[in-house]
Amino acid sequence: MKNVAVIGAGTMGNGIAHTFAQFGYKVALIDVAQASLDKGLATIAKNLDRQVAKEQITENDKTSTLANITTFTSISEGVKNVDLVVEAATENIDLKLKIFKAIDEAAPQGCILASNTSSISITKIAAATKRPQSVIGMHFMNPVPVMKLVEIINGYATSKEVTNTIVELSKTLGKVPCV
Repeated sequence: MKNVAVIGAGTMGNGIAHTFAQFGYKVALIDVAQASLDKGLATIAKNLDRQVAKEQITENDKTSTLANITTFTSISEGVKNVDLVVEAATENIDLKLKIFKAIDEAAPQGCILASNTSSISITKIAAATKRPQSVIGMHFMNPVPVMKLVEIINGYATSKEVTNTIVELSKTLGKVPCV
């Protein structure tokens, strides 16, 4: 698993994209407005500058992290070649269901669909797709590049294989997964 899409370039989305990109994943950062994407990338760059200043990473690390992120304003374009989608849009059930329906239609069959939601049922979100066994909650804590915990939430139909994959993936990001 090396290609990830993150939907939403706000506080959580840009932090999730930053983290995956910093650990060598190719990230498609998706938002409806180019201005939101530009703001998200600026935040990531500023946070990377802070890491460089603290000597946590090098200038080359910053450059390669930013090079790992490509932006899209279309869900169908952004998710067509990914192994995992992490949705980090506003906590609005209707919006999330619409997004998951669009992801389901455009993402490859083996792609895992995750939500960063902290309050909406994963089972309800999964019901908007034709692959409820591949839908899972992957709730990062803010600020994502700093906080270690990732809460993994299964839906009623989430497969054990998907859960295990997300647990192991979280560890590759230096996170502590909690199912």
